[in-house]
This record gives sequence, structure tokens and C-alpha cells, in this order.
Amino acid sequence: MNANLKQYNDICFELSKKITESYSTSFTHGIKTLGQKYHMPIFAIYGFVRLADEIVDSFHEFNKAELLKDFVAQTYKAIEDKISTNTVLHAFQLIVNEYNIERELIDAFLLSMEMDLDKKVYNKELYTKYIYGSAEVVGLMCLHVFVSGNVNEYQRLREPARKLGAAFQKVNFLRDMKSDFADRGRVYFPSVDFAVFDDNAKKAIEADIDADFAEAYHGIMQLPEDVRPGVYTAYIYYLELLKKIKGVSASEVLKKRFRIADSMKFLLLLRTHARFKMGIS
Repeated sequence: MNANLKQYNDICFELSKKITESYSTSFTHGIKTLGQKYHMPIFAIYGFVRLADEIVDSFHEFNKAELLKDFVAQTYKAIEDKISTNTVLHAFQLIVNEYNIERELIDAFLLSMEMDLDKKVYNKELYTKYIYGSAEVVGLMCLHVFVSGNVNEYQRLREPARKLGAAFQKVNFLRDMKSDFADRGRVYFPSVDFAVFDDNAKKAIEADIDADFAEAYHGIMQLPEDVRPGVYTAYIYYLELLKKIKGVSASEVLKKRFRIADSMKFLLLLRTHARFKMGIS
């Protein structure tokens, strides 16, 4: 590789890192608990996901459908050509090509972004498809990196990784019910009417998330040692967020967005560090 291309690659990774740091301090802290070799690849994946998400959720003054269509075309061209002048897509294609991330995962993710352009109410089939595309496949892209492209390890850990991504997304849906409905007119949970959302519906959703977390845990404990603490930190962060949501009524969920205080995030990080330093599994 010539020096100029290496410099460009490095700049593209750094810009994806900056995007991650700007949009998600929690995700940034989580990445930094991974082994050093995973940092830039995961930043590149997040940068790609974040940019697509911004197109459908933030660029209201523009033709979002046209912007997304162009983004999709640029994505596949970057992967095929192994180069792009779009710095986010260039960093992403480097990781896709290095770790053999299959196109099906990218297709599913981009389809979920397209669904966000016009889908407001989701039935069970669309809900399952959306969660797979918006969250599970992102975890699977990261899993390709975590197992360094080992196909057997990827297949062995694939289902727990999907469950973890699903659990994270469902917690996000609960946390963001107010803003999703008020700002975008969306209700992701099937058979849930925002106007009559009650404690029974809330408890059923929470039980479903608990089941996803239980299945995901066993996969986390089988990840490479330099990955496990970082993924586990994200796992307990979302468990804590779910615990907070469980402690309030359905009517409260519809009134505000829930978050974990920075001080609690730091405490959870310390607990994770101590847990793995002592070799607890």
C-alpha cells in the first residue's frame, strides 16, 4: 500500500471515530474497553450506521428518499470498487472487505432504514424484520470483526449476537416511545396502541426482552477475552436501563425518555473491570 492511500485510510477511520464520539459517548466508551485492534473497525461500522440513520431521522429539509437511494448506491459501489471519496463509506468498505461481511447483512440494514421513511405502525412480521435489519445485523457485523473473520466461530456465536442486538433495540424502543411517537409518529411494538399503552403491555415487552438478554449472555461469555469485557459492559448498561424502565408505570414511559446517569455508567464500567480482572464468568 502506498503511503498516500494509507494516510487516507487512517483519516477515514479517524473521521468515523469522531462521528461515534459526537453522537454516542456510551458507545464510544464501550468500544474503548475492547482490545485496541477492534477500535477502528467498530468505529467504521458505527459511522456507517449512524450516517444512514441521520439521513432518515434528521434531514427533514431535504428529500430523504433520494438521499437514502444515493447512499445505498454509493455503499455498494464503495464495496465493489474498494475505494470511495465518501470517507465514512471508505472506512466501512475496508472493514466489509477485510472481514468478509456478507451483503445480506448490509441489505437488511439498508432495508430497515428505508422502512423508517414511511412505516409508522408495525405488525409482527414487519417488527421482526425491522429489528433484524436495524439492530441484529449490526451486532453480526461486529461479530465478524470480533472473531477475526473465523467462519466457524461466527456461526457458533451468531444466534446469541442476534439476541443481544434485539434486546438492545427493544430497550431503545421502550426508552424512546414518547419521542418516536411525538416526533415521528412511529410505534414499533406490534399490537401496541400509544393511546392505550398499559402496564400489561409493558410487562409483556419487558419479559420478551429478558428472554433475549438471557440467551445473549451465554454468547457474550464465549467471546474472545479481549472483546468480552467491552460487550459485557454494554450488556449491563442496557440491563440497568431496562431495570429503570421496569420501575415505572406505562404512563411514565409515555411521558419521558429514560437514561443512565454518567456516574452510574462509570460505576458499571468499574464493576465490569473488576469482574473480569477477578476472572468471574
